[in-house]
Amino acid sequence: MRVSRNRLQRSRLSAALVAALLLPTTGMVLAQEATEEEAEETQAEDATELERVVVTGSRIGRAEVEGPAPVTVITAEDLEIQGFSTVYDALNTLTQFTGSVQNELTQNGFTPNASFLNLRGLGPGYQLVLINGRRAADYPLPYNSQSNAVDLSNIPAAAIERIEILSGGASAIYGSDAVAGVVNVIMKTDYEGDMLNIMGGTTTRGGGDTGRVQWIGGKMGDNWSVTYAFEALEREEIYASQRDFMDSYLDDPSVPDEDVNPVEGLLLIDLISSARYFGEDGATGQEACARFSEFDTFFFETSGVYRGPRCGYFGYPATQAIRNSDRNFSGYTYGTWDFTDDMQGWAQFNFTSADAKLASNTQFWASPAYFDPTLTSPGLASFLRRFGIPYTGGAVVQTQRIFTPDEVGGIGAQNSLYDEQAYDLATGLRGIMFDGRFDWEATLSHAAYKIDIDRPRFLENPLNDYFLGEQLGEDPIFGYPVYDLNDERFFNPISAEDFAALNTRVKSDAESDVTQASLVFSGDLWELPAGPLAMASVVEFATQSYEINPDPRTSPDYTGPEPIYNLTSTGGGGERDRYAFGMEFNIPVLDTLTASLAGRYDRYDDITAVDDAVTWQAGLEWRPFDNLLVRGTKATSFRAPDMHYVFADNSGFFQTVFDEYRCRRDGFDPTATPNPCSTTEYVYSVFGTRHGNPELEEETGESLTFGLVWDIMENMSFSADYYDIKLEGGVSDIDTGYLLRNEADCLLGEERDGTPVDSGSDSCAFFTGLIDRAGTDGINDDEIDTFESLPFNQALVETSGIDARWTYGIDTDRWGDFGIDLAWTHVLKLESQEFEGEPVVNIRDHMQYFNFRSRVTGQFTWQRDDWGVGLYGYRVGSLPNWAETFRIDGHTIWNVNVSKQITDNAELTLYVNNVLDDIHPEDDTFNSYPYFWRAFSPVGREVFVEFSYLFN
Repeated sequence: MRVSRNRLQRSRLSAALVAALLLPTTGMVLAQEATEEEAEETQAEDATELERVVVTGSRIGRAEVEGPAPVTVITAEDLEIQGFSTVYDALNTLTQFTGSVQNELTQNGFTPNASFLNLRGLGPGYQLVLINGRRAADYPLPYNSQSNAVDLSNIPAAAIERIEILSGGASAIYGSDAVAGVVNVIMKTDYEGDMLNIMGGTTTRGGGDTGRVQWIGGKMGDNWSVTYAFEALEREEIYASQRDFMDSYLDDPSVPDEDVNPVEGLLLIDLISSARYFGEDGATGQEACARFSEFDTFFFETSGVYRGPRCGYFGYPATQAIRNSDRNFSGYTYGTWDFTDDMQGWAQFNFTSADAKLASNTQFWASPAYFDPTLTSPGLASFLRRFGIPYTGGAVVQTQRIFTPDEVGGIGAQNSLYDEQAYDLATGLRGIMFDGRFDWEATLSHAAYKIDIDRPRFLENPLNDYFLGEQLGEDPIFGYPVYDLNDERFFNPISAEDFAALNTRVKSDAESDVTQASLVFSGDLWELPAGPLAMASVVEFATQSYEINPDPRTSPDYTGPEPIYNLTSTGGGGERDRYAFGMEFNIPVLDTLTASLAGRYDRYDDITAVDDAVTWQAGLEWRPFDNLLVRGTKATSFRAPDMHYVFADNSGFFQTVFDEYRCRRDGFDPTATPNPCSTTEYVYSVFGTRHGNPELEEETGESLTFGLVWDIMENMSFSADYYDIKLEGGVSDIDTGYLLRNEADCLLGEERDGTPVDSGSDSCAFFTGLIDRAGTDGINDDEIDTFESLPFNQALVETSGIDARWTYGIDTDRWGDFGIDLAWTHVLKLESQEFEGEPVVNIRDHMQYFNFRSRVTGQFTWQRDDWGVGLYGYRVGSLPNWAETFRIDGHTIWNVNVSKQITDNAELTLYVNNVLDDIHPEDDTFNSYPYFWRAFSPVGREVFVEFSYLFN
């Protein structure tokens, strides 16, 4: 049996909230007053218990659950009804999370084993994630190698009591990061009894076998309680080869099969004439290609003529995992001890250990450009004749070689291993004082996250030596190294043993932690004519740190004997301290009108330009009728720069750039249509480096919400809220196009339209100092050699929209109990200005913007006697097609579950997620693998069976 019991009720969620959360239609919590009979029963049970509620967005207990800002609640029961096995999967379907993020489909990304949220489309780091009201440790690896965010995949579903989502800025309550809102994951407490849940299932398209065991329990004594939860989850990987719509480049819907161009698996290219060879004799042919079971010859169309053949690998992407293999174990425990009637001690500990296997595409080798004396190049001969140099043979070439699964050792033989551990330890004291008028709580906590990564990678020198052999000298004309390619090895499959000898294991680790101490004091100051003036104050101290230790052989500055081929990593590390003080007031102005005010001061001690930040928040609640609430908030917010934006070490990358300086220097207009500088003379690949910027300032924001909550009739309610969030000084990496445009202005002394530019200004020194040009040596013609990238405060973003929700519960004696919960979010605008002085663009409607403009969820439940049925659906709105010519239709997924109470203690439930096996909306123009937008899941239908048993 499960009960909720705590003597110190003012700082706990009251019985009113518990009752609201257990309504048949869960979701948006509605403000409902207890009847006089319920109040009398409550008073008789415990005369000291007060109907006060603490909900995310305020530290003041209140009699009404609904406040001036909208809060969405997902209960543990909702998670079961919706059929999701992880917390992240459930949260990611909520309507407010309109932005997309990199996920497990992006195996070549920087955080392929983490799950992030994107509230309001502002980015993963712009919502604050709390665990029981405390900050969680960031995922140690930065999202997209740039910013920090909290990973939702390591939170055990077994320990969840509910999740509260506050939409809108809340920095005046919680400090940095609460720009778009707050996600507060609240764990179980005061649980009595034991329950066992066993679940197993699979996908109907293949792969993804899943098993999960949960144990939830608790004990209680006269002055103590302990709650515990354990969860073990094991999930099999799913490979792209197990999905026939994404197992080959032939799945490209934009062109007929005969026009599909795969990656070239076997390629020897003449860099002067662009001629391709893939046979030992240096002539185009198909014999060598046929030796590789995974390769096929193909032809391509240019100017209406099919040319070729070439040797391609159509199934190259099929070896990657589209969902990782996971083996997770997590535990949670929470205990209390009543020292006196007025003081209680508590402690909490939760941890997660996760092992994941990730598989990306098989590896490849692209040689450096070299001179091969055994080949004949008409292009080189023609080039040399122009300079009067006799041609004596040879060609400047570069190779590309894709390795097949057979050569690697089979699918999965090249898995990357992620070993992750996270824990959160907290303890504190809470109490009441001054005859129960005031609450206080002192908390000390420490959370940490650690990752060890082990991935396979080629050793550069043995790899080059295996195919090229020893260097034979230097080409006297261009200075290229001279090699004689080992045709026998290059044009034939190699054994798995030879492949393994060319590889090593690249090992990296990263960790992050946050230590926090806080003291909260709240209560009623004095009585006003309309009610008590309530207040809450908080004092906080926190220290935060992170460290990324990549394998030193992957550093762009590495000069040792064993460099890693085609892999550079981002290191970094730093720490910061934060001190904060905040105050809140709840002011009853009239019987029907209540105002709230909050202010907070945060001071940072680190190397950035952030010294301190002051934020405020004001709200109004007007109740003209007992069943109607009109509400609104206005707030400021801020966000301290992500630590990796500040402390990132040097990292390297290649990027294709448009050299605006050379284009304009040569007398061309880069704004002309078509662009006269679209040739390789002005568009080429350049090596860049990136590092952190310790001079960053805080990002500042404003938010506005207003709306209403209407209890239309018994068990039926409706809410609608408008939101507007504005962020200034957003931190992001300097855009390469913007950098090169400003560099061209400075070098030429004028802008595109002829406006003069001071070439000696500090800004020109900044822009030109980031770019290194090779010089006018007659060959490179002042090409860009390298460029430097770093983050800085630049962007302005403003978004607005509407959230609406309708809930209705119907209780019938004959047909059972029915529940309906419908929610809708519509983005009205999302305006962006990349740099000051640039135009403000409403990217919501831009044909290159791939976040959703609307989302809808619907939850339907039916319960009668021992039977229960749940139906959960979610729909995302339209997106631009890949060709940017029109918008494709929205997409809807339905989950269904049926449960049967077998005995008083046992229940059996069947879950079918994505019951219609829908994958993604059709887009015949999507010519980039995997041929659908990454926000859509390729998993398909999943079927699970769960058995639950309650031990008395």
